[in-house]
Amino acid sequence: MIGIISYLVFFTTVAAILSIAVLGLNLQWGNTGLFNGGVVAFFGAGGYVTLILGGTPQAAHLGGYQLWYPLALLGGMAAAGVMAWVVGVLTLRLRHDYLAIATFGVAVAVETFLRNAQWFAGGAQGLRGFERPLRQALGDGFTYNLGFLAVVLILLALTYLFLERLIRSPFGRLLRAIREDETAAQSLGKSPARVRLASFITGSVIMGLSGGLYATFYAFISPQDVLPILTFQIWAMLIVGGAGNNKGAMMGAFLIWGAWTASGWALSRFAPQDWQLYTGSVQFILIGFVIVGMLLWRPEGLFPERLAVSQTRHRKT
Repeated sequence: MIGIISYLVFFTTVAAILSIAVLGLNLQWGNTGLFNGGVVAFFGAGGYVTLILGGTPQAAHLGGYQLWYPLALLGGMAAAGVMAWVVGVLTLRLRHDYLAIATFGVAVAVETFLRNAQWFAGGAQGLRGFERPLRQALGDGFTYNLGFLAVVLILLALTYLFLERLIRSPFGRLLRAIREDETAAQSLGKSPARVRLASFITGSVIMGLSGGLYATFYAFISPQDVLPILTFQIWAMLIVGGAGNNKGAMMGAFLIWGAWTASGWALSRFAPQDWQLYTGSVQFILIGFVIVGMLLWRPEGLFPERLAVSQTRHRKT
């Protein structure tokens, strides 16, 4: 029984952390129409910089600054925001497929750099030596995981409330106006380029928060944690949950993470032994089927965006 509860705490923690990243993507795509194909780059920036700033001294690479954990986490979020500003200035003039390809290329470049730059963050071996916050007070077992889950849920709730207030503000209405018809918004004296950049940076900072929490939870991060499959997982969570709906985005994160872990368990337990070597590949294929299937069956997601009765939505694809 204790083992089941411990696993549920672990499962909920990871799902809640990924929910934060999905909320960031929902701001970009669901509310602004920005097709970010490089989610994992900003997620990874938050994770790596958090461990670099808050980790213990390391001779082989950067790190060892041992900053107070909240400052290290804020540093990771800031790194994701700075990266988003640079990427946004260079790519946000592109539209739809071209923007997706450009941002996906950024994610691949970031993963390649992290894998090969031993001097920066340990290369393929990743970053270790991170002292988990409050470890001395809570220990390393179930009590610590439960406390960390509480922190993650609080941050998830704060992120959700911030975004709900944002999208209901005049700025949020401007985001949706640009998403629906950029030319019309520009004719009213608005600056779509600045608004898109602000949305892109804000969503990426939220992804950086998610990455920082993820790296903190495991006290480790490596290039394996920033592979492109994570971008597809987060996109699947948003598509299943419902773009434009923050509650749907969080529900999608829990549903897809549940399906991912359940499929991994089922394949390892029931698949023929020869197939078990390809468990990861089969799961990747399943993610693709989920995305395509939802786009064909219910493109608005399980929890579609709620709009005013008089408003008709025509999203360009």
